[in-house]
Order: sequence, then structure tokens, then C-alpha cells
Amino acid sequence: MTEFNEMTALVTGAASGIGRAVALGYARGGARVVVSDIDVEGGHETVSLVQEAGSEAIFVQTDVASPAQVEALVEEAVRAFGGLHLACNNAGIGGESNTTVDYSIEGWRKVIDINLSSVFYCMKYEIPAIIKSGGGAIVNMASILGQVAFLKAPAYVAAKHGVVGLTKTAAVECASSGVRINAVGPGFISTPMISALEEQKETYNMLVSLHPIGRLGRAEEVADAVMWLCSEKASFVVGSYVEVDGGYLAR
Repeated sequence: MTEFNEMTALVTGAASGIGRAVALGYARGGARVVVSDIDVEGGHETVSLVQEAGSEAIFVQTDVASPAQVEALVEEAVRAFGGLHLACNNAGIGGESNTTVDYSIEGWRKVIDINLSSVFYCMKYEIPAIIKSGGGAIVNMASILGQVAFLKAPAYVAAKHGVVGLTKTAAVECASSGVRINAVGPGFISTPMISALEEQKETYNMLVSLHPIGRLGRAEEVADAVMWLCSEKASFVVGSYVEVDGGYLAR
């Protein structure tokens, strides 16, 4: 596939899991990839995998909760590869497990900063760069929990609902400027964040049972949706929320 030849793609949270799968998807499509994460070792591993897939890549360590670092990340992408065309704003954390009443103020702020404010920071700097480069696409990583509630995850649920609303607003603003913006809502995916639960059989089996398909998702399945949204095959898709959830939301 050469869908993204001569394009530059930026992926946050790309050191593992869905972010790494997205980076590799862009690479297989021919794009140069800017790999971003706070995890230096994992980020460099992703760069190596992208290079093995036949594409150029650089790693830029970034705390996406910092507007200044996000601005510097986008500037480095443009400096290194001459422009920016595609972006997947994927970085996120699960946060603490607590009821709304017992949730810590510090925990709330951390989840909102990393899972929601970072998406705003990223788009604030990505959009002008993409317009200057001739147009492209952005995909924001939301969640099934951007549509429904989940007990003891008020900050995560609020942040992901916010990502969906922010995506729709930015998409409408940018539709006539050659930048298509959409969101993906994964169900529970087999990533390092979830794999830790496999030893807790009861919890793990409960999560599986929430998906009518009878299993958790794979990172590559989410990445495939991102690739489609960034491709010309989705040229009329603007401001959409695409769930990749094994039927979770259809129950």
C-alpha cells in the first residue's frame, strides 16, 4: 500500500499498544512517521519497527500535558520532514479507580490533562501545520467510554466524552480547509494496559463478556480504522465517531 507516500504522520502515545500499531500502519502506507511518547525506550523500539517496515521515522519525547512540548513536537515534525499531513492523537492513561465522590483532585486533573487537554493542544498546533502542508487528516483516540458510563472512572469517561465533542467542533471548523478530523472509539483492547488484568481472571473475563464478539480487540484492528479514516476512501467522512468495539455499544 502506498496511500500515504510523501506524507508525514505524527502519533502520540506511540511507544506501545494502539499507538505503535498506528505508527506501523502509517509506515506500511508509505508515510514518514514522527513517534511521540514519554517512554523513551518504547519510543525508540517503535522507530526501529517503522524503519524495518521500510519508512523513515524519528522519536520525539513529549509530555502531551505540556502545551509547550506539544508545540515543539509539531515544529520538530515539520523541521525533520518538511511538513505534516496526518496525525493520530492517541496518548492517554486509565487513571485511578474511584467513585466521583472519592476521586482525588490530583487524579482528576492528571487524567483530564493527558486524555483531553492534550488533544486540544495537539490539534491547536497540528491543524495550522497540516493546512500549510496542503491538507490531510487527524484522528483522535476516544473510547467506547466516550459514549457511555463506566463505574469508578469519572475522569476517564468525562475526558473521552470531551474528546468526541472537541473532535466534532474542530472537524466542522476545518472541513473547508482541507483537514478532515474524526475520532475512533475502541472497546477494550489487548494492550499492555489491559494485559496486566489477565492474571485477575474474574475481572478479565468480565471485560470479555461485555463484547458480544466474545473477545477483546487487537491494536491492529483499531489501527486499521485509523488508516481508513486518514485515507481517500474516507474523503467524505468528517466529524465522525467510529467505534471499534466488538459490539460493546450495540448491546
